[in-house]
Order: sequence, then C-alpha cells, then structure tokens
Amino acid sequence: MMSIRNMLLGALVVVIVVLLTDAIFTVHETERALVLRFGEVTQVDLDPGLHFKLPIADDAKKFDGRIQTLDSPPERYFTLEKKPLMVDSFVKWRVSDVQTFYETTSGGDQTRAELLLKQRVNEGLRNQISRRDMHEVISGERDQLMADLTQQLNNEMRRDVGVDVIDVRVKQIDLPPEVSSAVYDRMTSEREIEAQQYRATGRELHLGIRADADRQVVVLEAEAYREAEQIRGDGDAGAAAIYAEAYGADPEFYEFYRSINAYVSVFSQKGDLLIVDPNSEFFKYLNTGDG
Repeated sequence: MMSIRNMLLGALVVVIVVLLTDAIFTVHETERALVLRFGEVTQVDLDPGLHFKLPIADDAKKFDGRIQTLDSPPERYFTLEKKPLMVDSFVKWRVSDVQTFYETTSGGDQTRAELLLKQRVNEGLRNQISRRDMHEVISGERDQLMADLTQQLNNEMRRDVGVDVIDVRVKQIDLPPEVSSAVYDRMTSEREIEAQQYRATGRELHLGIRADADRQVVVLEAEAYREAEQIRGDGDAGAAAIYAEAYGADPEFYEFYRSINAYVSVFSQKGDLLIVDPNSEFFKYLNTGDG
C-alpha cells in the first residue's frame, strides 16, 4: 500500500516538474517571440526575459531578430536601351512584425521568407534598371537606384511579410559572357584606331620638325657663307690697300722685296730646275749689283 502511494506521489512530482518546465520560457535580446494557444496567436512581440505560458495549451515560437543577409546569385536584367547586365546583389533584412512573419511564412520558415524576399528583390531590380540606361545603372544614378529600391521593398515586405528591408546593395555589375567578348573586341579596335591616329600625328610632327631643321641648316650655312665671303672680301680689300700704300711709299724697294720672295719660293728645294731667259726681268736684281 505504501509502495503504491509513493509511486503516485513520484509520478505527480514528475508531472508537476514537466508542466512547470513547459510553462516557463526565456526570450533573449536577439530573438523575437509570440505565443500560440491551440494554434491561435495570443501574445506577440514579447520583451526579452522570463515568460510564462499555459502548459500543453500554449506554444512559444521564437525567431532570430538579428539582421540577416540574403546573398542572391547574379541575375540578368535589361536596361532602358535593352542592353543586358549581370547584377550580383545582396539584401540586409530582419523580422519586424513577428505575427505577420509567422502567418505568411508557413509558421516562421526563414527559407520561405528569403524566397519571398528574393522574388521581390529581383522584381524591384528589374523595374528600376529597365527605367535607366547603362551609364545611369553603373555609375550615374546607382546610389539613387539602391535608395529607391530599398524604400520600395521595405514598404512592401513590412506590409506583406512582416520584415524590414534595411539595405539593398549591388556587389558587382558585369556584361553577360556572350556580350563581353564582343565589347572587348570593339574596345580593342577603338584603342588600335586611336593608337594609329597618335602615330600618324607623331609622324606628321616628326616630318615637320625635320623639315624645319633642314631649312634652318640651309639658312645658317648660307648666312655663314655670306658673312665669311664678306669678311674675306673686306680682308682682301684691306690687304690691297696696305700693299698699295706700301708700294706708293717706295716702289723700288717694294719691287725688290717681291723679287726676293719669289727667289725664295722658286729655289726652296735643291733639285728645283727653272729654265728662263737670263735677260728676263725675273733676274733683274741678280744680274746687277745696283741693288
């Protein structure tokens, strides 16, 4: 009898402990939580800390309240001028309305939430890029595009899914592989044409500089020759004037001096031979002792 009583008391204690354990739960600061009673939401947005619920009847659902990152694979979009672009983007988001999040994601399935967010991001990027040309998407209005898309997605996802879209960013924008090769070939051709133009301009400048240098050489040589001839003429004139002045002062001595210099020049070598009439004027001062 005592044994059965002890067993009942033990079983009762176990049931009480189980019920107390099921009735107490904790919400951390990084979590968002709600309480369901037989599947119906009764409490939402519970504060961090210790909470109580009815055992068995109530069920506490907790979700990660921190900022999440959805990194989407590159997708193809078309610009206003129908040019394809491969856009690689990511989204920062977090749960804001825990009840809406729970009801629209099949019980708070994060994978379901990310799938819905991915679809909205793709649709939003497609709409935003299709209204802009390639320059605006890549550099001109890229920041404005991201700001507009973030605001639009945040309003839609908060209303429909219960999450806040904090930021949408584009990591990289590339041309599709089938377009990149054609674009690179065209860029190479354009650079080659530009290089040829620079070379042609360089050759033209080279020929112009060389022609100008050749012209300056001819001009300098002509001016130098003219100046040399002028100096030579002035020298000859000066010498002739000096000779004339000297000859006019003493013609006899000047004639004698010229004859002596002629003898020195003619008979400078021992083997020199000169056949001249002895009565020639050349030997005038050798045939007479008057000098």
